[in-house]
Amino acid sequence: MIDMEARTIIEALRSGIPSKEVGRYFSEARPALMNKTVSRLEDACEAGKSSGMVVIGKYGEGKTHLLSAVHVIASDDNMVVSQLSLGKEGPMDKLYVIYQKMINNTYLPGQDNPGFADKLLSLTPENPLSDKILDYCSNSLETNKLYYVFRSLIYSDDSEDRYRLLMDLQGDLLPNATLRAIAKKTSTEKVRFNIPFAKSKHMMDYFFAMSHLFRLLGYSGWAILFDEAELLGRLSKKARLLAYDNIYSFLHPKAKLENTFSLFALSASYEEDVIEGKNEYENAEAFFPENRQIPSVLDSLKKGTRLTPLTKEEMLFTFEKLISFHGKAYDWNPQIDAESLLRQAGDAGFLLRTKIRYAIEILDELYQYGEKGETTVGTLTEEDIVREDDSSEEENPEEGK
Repeated sequence: MIDMEARTIIEALRSGIPSKEVGRYFSEARPALMNKTVSRLEDACEAGKSSGMVVIGKYGEGKTHLLSAVHVIASDDNMVVSQLSLGKEGPMDKLYVIYQKMINNTYLPGQDNPGFADKLLSLTPENPLSDKILDYCSNSLETNKLYYVFRSLIYSDDSEDRYRLLMDLQGDLLPNATLRAIAKKTSTEKVRFNIPFAKSKHMMDYFFAMSHLFRLLGYSGWAILFDEAELLGRLSKKARLLAYDNIYSFLHPKAKLENTFSLFALSASYEEDVIEGKNEYENAEAFFPENRQIPSVLDSLKKGTRLTPLTKEEMLFTFEKLISFHGKAYDWNPQIDAESLLRQAGDAGFLLRTKIRYAIEILDELYQYGEKGETTVGTLTEEDIVREDDSSEEENPEEGK
């Protein structure tokens, strides 16, 4: 009988697109790195030690797969998980954009689809959590904007206003004047902003409040996974520096970012191509001479944990699983062992992703014809793959301004 979950996993590996399903069953490789990551997750949940971590690896060697595996582990540990890619669609220099993208890609434990609007709408006058989040937003944040957002959401009976408040909490920020008008409808208490909220200055309040809310809702913590951090290199010079300054808040979080673990996946070439190639330390000194957070982040990006190539034993373990899943996916008994498959797939070059795709094609040939034929993946050279990846790199027209 065909196992559809196994089919999904094989097709995901064939396409080279990491998935949570693949992460669930192929997370045992690189045990030292996984143990270190899991230890950080446990510290965030159990000891309340929020922290950040950088993982550095070459193209095609499993950075995104690692994030998928961490996603599964964190979710199984009752953590909320947010995952997004940086770059033009996720510009780290603009935290208000990052927040919106992140919330739109936030998964509650066990959820296949992102979103938690129903949890926000459950904050009603009868819910005991409502007073707790109001007290927190009134006393623990730099601004008290979110106090009025939550208070209005809790007590408003206007469906349109509730929708606008819900959207604000998901990143479509309400102007202060609009919020003031809505807040006046829900209470005789006069609206007094202690500090006028500015999205360019006070956006971390939203991250702090969400981390606290997740704990109130009974979740163990929050795992934030940033993929393709190397795309920061495409930002303009000043935008990159602002991005590094924002990254500091996740790599070295304040206590207000509660029970949170942040993981950045970064290309191994970033140090040479961007940090050294674009003179980032000198840029930081020229633009923000008093800011010591930016050099600290640059140090962290250079000294991140290296994603080393899999050992032969780890490769054999991975290929044994690959054979097993291919058999389940197509309801057959592959007559090949992991050692033979690895030896044949070794011809595909040094990229792990390419080896796996080649191995799947070998299994396809054995399944269809009983012997290995000519595969297409094996005809690709590493230069072809790297060239294809590099072709997406565009010079930023603002660079050097």
